[in-house]
Amino acid sequence: MSEEREESLSLHAVKSRLSRGRERPEPLDAVRTAFQRDRDRIIHSKSFRRLKHKTQVFIAPLGDHYVTRLTHTLEVSQIARTISRALNLNEDLTEAIALGHDLGHTPFGHVGEDILDELYHGGFRHNEQSLRVVDLLEKDGHGLNLTWEVRDGIVNHSKSGVAVLGDDWGEVNTLEGEVVKISDMVAYINHDIGDAIRAEILTERDLPLEAVRVLGLSHSQRINTLVSDIIQSSWDVRTCDIIIERPAIKMSPQVLAAADILRDFLFERVYNPRSAGEESRRAEEVVRFLYRYFNEHDDKMPVEYRLYSDATDRRVVDYIAGMTDQYALRLAEELKG
Repeated sequence: MSEEREESLSLHAVKSRLSRGRERPEPLDAVRTAFQRDRDRIIHSKSFRRLKHKTQVFIAPLGDHYVTRLTHTLEVSQIARTISRALNLNEDLTEAIALGHDLGHTPFGHVGEDILDELYHGGFRHNEQSLRVVDLLEKDGHGLNLTWEVRDGIVNHSKSGVAVLGDDWGEVNTLEGEVVKISDMVAYINHDIGDAIRAEILTERDLPLEAVRVLGLSHSQRINTLVSDIIQSSWDVRTCDIIIERPAIKMSPQVLAAADILRDFLFERVYNPRSAGEESRRAEEVVRFLYRYFNEHDDKMPVEYRLYSDATDRRVVDYIAGMTDQYALRLAEELKG
C-alpha cells in the first residue's frame, strides 16, 4: 500500500520499488517501504542517540540552547522534508538521508574532524565515516544494511569549504540527496548565527547588510526565504512530462549570492577563528592524546573494535569518531590520571 502511494510522485522522484536495493537482500515489509525501514533503522541506532551529546560548533557549551549534532540533524530533516514534499519527491528517502548524514561525525565538531584528518594517514571525512557507520560499525559489525540510495545520499552530502552550488559542490545521484545537501547548508548557516550571537561572538548588527537585505534579519525570515526560493527555483522537478534530462535543486542568482555572502562571513568570523579559543585547544589536545594513547595501547579499546579492521590506527579512528564530547573529555582525564 505504501509503495502504491509513491506512484503519484514526480517522475524525477525515486520510487522504493525501483531502488537499487541492499547489499544483503531482504524480503519486503508488509507495512513500510524500503526507505521507511532505513529511516527507522537509523533512528534506533546507537550512533543516532549519541548525536545529542556531540557539539555542532561550540565545544561543550554551558548553555542549554546551543545546537548539537542531533538538533542540527532534526532541523536538516525538517527543511529537507518541506522542500521534497513541495517538489513531489520521495519524502521518506529524503528523511532517511537527512537523519543519517552526520552519524559519523567526531566529537568536538569540526575541530575533532580536522585533527583526526591530520593524524590518520588515510585522512578523515565525516561523510565517509557516516557511511562506514551504517555499513559496518552499527550492530556489532553487521551494519544497518541500508538501501543504495540512502547510502549514496549520506556519503555525498558533504561540501565543507566550498561555495554554495559552486563547481566543487559535488554530485548526489538522487534529487532527494540533493535536497538534503542544500538543506544542510540552509540549516547550519542559520542556526550557527544564533549560536554565535548566544556566545556573544556576533550581534545581529554584524551580519552583512547585502545578505540581510535579501534573506531577512531574523532566523525565521532567512529560513523561509531560502526554502521558498529553492522550491520556486527547482519547480521543474514537479513536472510529469517525459523525462528529457534530470532537473536540479537550485536557488535564484540573487538568493544564492546572498547565501554565499553569509556563509563566507561565518567562515571568517565564527568557524576559522575557533583555534584561538581555550575550549578548542583543549579539544585538540584530547583528540591527539586519545589517538596516541590507543595506538600504543590497542588492548585498552573495547573488544568489538577488533572486528572492524586489522589495522590499529583504523580501529582507533573508529573508536574516537564515535565518542561524544563529554565521554572523550572524561576518558582522557581518566587515562591521564
